[in-house]
Amino acid sequence: MAHGFFERGGWWVLAQSVLMIVVVSAGPLTTGVWADGNGWRRLLAWGLFGLGAGMGIAGVRVLRGNRTIFPRPQAGSALVTRGIYRWVRHPLYASLMSLSAGWGLFWGSWPTLLAGLVLTVFLRMKAGHEERWLGERFPEYAVYAREVRRFIPGLW
Repeated sequence: MAHGFFERGGWWVLAQSVLMIVVVSAGPLTTGVWADGNGWRRLLAWGLFGLGAGMGIAGVRVLRGNRTIFPRPQAGSALVTRGIYRWVRHPLYASLMSLSAGWGLFWGSWPTLLAGLVLTVFLRMKAGHEERWLGERFPEYAVYAREVRRFIPGLW
């Protein structure tokens, strides 16, 4: 099992951190790019915040000691398929996707939504690498992956 920062997927962690900073800072820096005053936009943003927060909290609660910032599983970890992991394989990534979309809508900012889309594409790629490592560590992961969607139950 890999022990070093980069062997465990540290480059993925660094790149994700930069993208998250871009999403968060783009909101207030590019606010109001489109017309303000859309109540539906703010309502949708708050709905996405709630969904993202709920998925993130549910994922963290179930993972407990198995949680790591790295995409490569840590030594001694177990494959978690209960709780929210019965419906999605990557609820923490889905949480970030939902939160970043909500953030872009909240600020009314196309650049923030674009940064969130870039983050979403990045997280999809990171999940692919993580799944290869999970498959190497847990032989039962292949069956789980066939039965449970990555980010959105029943869809994606």
